[in-house]
Amino acid sequence: MIELIPAIDIIDGKCVRLTQGDYASRTVYSEDPPEMAKSFEGCGIRRLHVVDLDGAREGRIVNFRTLERIAAATPLVIDFGGGLKSGKDLEIAFNSGAQMVTGGSIAVKSPELFQEWLNRFGNERILLGADAKDGKIAVGGWQETTARELIPFIKDYQAKGVTKVICTDIRRDGMLQGPSTALYKEISAALPGIYLIASGGVSSVKDIEALDEAGLPAVIFGKAIYEGRITLKELEKLNS
Repeated sequence: MIELIPAIDIIDGKCVRLTQGDYASRTVYSEDPPEMAKSFEGCGIRRLHVVDLDGAREGRIVNFRTLERIAAATPLVIDFGGGLKSGKDLEIAFNSGAQMVTGGSIAVKSPELFQEWLNRFGNERILLGADAKDGKIAVGGWQETTARELIPFIKDYQAKGVTKVICTDIRRDGMLQGPSTALYKEISAALPGIYLIASGGVSSVKDIEALDEAGLPAVIFGKAIYEGRITLKELEKLNS
């Protein structure tokens, strides 16, 4: 069964969701992210994707206190991203309870530093964030689209030791119109051996089942839960 990874995106210590990465479109779903994490734990979830959206925009880790609170409240394995630009940021993330971190912008703008993290902590703890808009890598909280092509970008890092990639199709994120299953199939076919985590667009259990059938090993989803398109009871059933 595909690994289920709920997302908690944080602005001002609150659980929010954006639409296509637009900060002006935020919706606050919970003022208590640790309680939200505990509700996922109660459904048999074992992994959590936490994103510091303030950090992604500001280029430094911001909401580490909220990360600490989530990690203290649950035994969930947390991968954390957003604003990780220095060794100090990485240290703060790990010391605050993250077991893994996701580097997106850093992998584009400071590849030597990202490679240093990969060498030091290993590919089980350092994940590559490959967020794309129209096939091009986007960085800085998705505010900037680069000229880097998605598949060659992942392929380059696979050659450097990356094994786990979170890939978000920004056009789909928060739209509840279904994930980019065809894109993920294309990546999987081009890059065998990559543990590809699909993210963006999931609107229902059927979408998760379709990704599972397509051979995806893991999926991140958020808005579908917060909007009631996927219920906690359905999550529990998927995990049984």
